[in-house]
Amino acid sequence: MVETLINIFTQHIPPQLTVLVLSMLPAVGLHGGFVASALLDVPWQQAIWLTIVGNILPVPFILLFIRKVFELMHRVKYLDRFARTLEDKALNKAARLAEKYPVYISLGLFIFVLVPLPGSGAWTGSLIASLMRLPFRQAFPAIALGVVAACIIMVVFVYAFPAAMGY
Repeated sequence: MVETLINIFTQHIPPQLTVLVLSMLPAVGLHGGFVASALLDVPWQQAIWLTIVGNILPVPFILLFIRKVFELMHRVKYLDRFARTLEDKALNKAARLAEKYPVYISLGLFIFVLVPLPGSGAWTGSLIASLMRLPFRQAFPAIALGVVAACIIMVVFVYAFPAAMGY
């Protein structure tokens, strides 16, 4: 999937902008941004900043506006089911997060964003924080630090061990 997106983007925009945009997408995120940066020969020093900025850029908008977006989606018959599915998945993850880290929810959010697994990351972490009604001042730093920590992990794996990543 990442390679297909890279091919589409690189026909029209420079590699650095491709990495930035891919890092902003929910299904691709930081992990896909790093894979793209390696495949496009973007130096790791640039890749770090591009993927961090790209991955964090949507976070404030999700934290501040996603509940309102869901309210609007619930009013449209065809979008209601999709919105409920997203909410249910996020609330399920939120419940597990609150169970594991009842007192230190910010630490749990940080760890959730940090872990480089599908279904975790800044988008889902922001959605969880918003649905849990965590204050912005509590959620944003935890998510941003999680992104930076995940970035450090990814730069080591993608640039230091490219064979292990499959390229």
